[in-house]
Amino acid sequence: MKILIVGGGMGGTILANNLARRLTNELKTGKARITMLSASDKHMYQPGLLYLAVGRMTPDELYRDQASLLEPGINFQVDPVEEFQLDNNRVKTKSGKIHEYDVMVIATGSRMFPEGVPGLAENAETFYTEETALKMFKRLQSFEGGKVVIAVGIPHKCPMAPLEITFMLHDYFKDRGLADKVQLHYTYPIGRVHSLENVAKWAAPEMDKLGIKYETFFNIKEVDGAKKILRSEEGVEINYDLLITIPAHKGMEVLEKNGLGQNGWIPTNRTKLNMEGRTNVFICGDTTNIPISKAGSTAHFEADVLGENIAAMVKMGTPVREYDGKVFCFVEAGKDRATYAMFDYQNPPDPKAPTKAVHWFKMAYNKLYWISARGLL
Repeated sequence: MKILIVGGGMGGTILANNLARRLTNELKTGKARITMLSASDKHMYQPGLLYLAVGRMTPDELYRDQASLLEPGINFQVDPVEEFQLDNNRVKTKSGKIHEYDVMVIATGSRMFPEGVPGLAENAETFYTEETALKMFKRLQSFEGGKVVIAVGIPHKCPMAPLEITFMLHDYFKDRGLADKVQLHYTYPIGRVHSLENVAKWAAPEMDKLGIKYETFFNIKEVDGAKKILRSEEGVEINYDLLITIPAHKGMEVLEKNGLGQNGWIPTNRTKLNMEGRTNVFICGDTTNIPISKAGSTAHFEADVLGENIAAMVKMGTPVREYDGKVFCFVEAGKDRATYAMFDYQNPPDPKAPTKAVHWFKMAYNKLYWISARGLL
């Protein structure tokens, strides 16, 4: 069986390693073959960008060579897919190669899209790439006081990022002795401060306690950079001295170009994780249109299910498990306190009061990530 994994991020990497271990004998005998096609020879620890933006990580800490994270037996190629020829069970890559498959997993991730809001890309700081995170950190270093607005668009990668950066900024400015000179103002598109109700019930009192203002039902319409005004679709205007954004995201551009789902989100069965209408194409991580958190843990848990199922398809001809919507997210509540949210399709999250112990567990996971990517954690 020819197994093709498109994308070398967290979901694709964990899945490839999971399959390589489950199919050791089948790889040796030629009964199975695993090929990974990626756009880069580097693997980035994306959650680290949040720390880079406040000067608590350096760029080199974010990367490893992708090949070093993969099990032997995986055919890894830096040659991104440009055409998905699903009816013929094959793809065409940038180099012009054709790769045929029996089973394909698309795990191409997502991208921020601030360009969707007039003035946002030019006037706001963000942290979803190394370049923008470094730019944001330099801007923070030179900021000496005023109104900092954190504007949130949806959908976006990492559901807790808006809250985390808000609480981390509070402690960042406090440490710089600017607490009394900076006013943090948070906006969110729906009628509470987070999409998950129990997370919002926890976060709003935390913001109140720290003196962080918030505006709900605020859908970003445009940014007037000359006047430093943020406007919403609801007709609200907010002045700012520094604008931080968690911009709305889209699926990767290649998926849009190939007509695979609206805004690059591929229609996906929420338990079987196959592309709707296709029994041999599966979707992992941010790329799905499933209405759950686009988080690293989502990709991890989906990859575990897909690894077991695809291996079972090779060995027995049929999948054996269903994905239950499981997600686990750490939530940094400042520079040295954190909580977590764990939930699935049936059970909502119930975050507890932040503690230093959970923060240090998160710090440990930042180091353990590379073991996790190998599928060993």
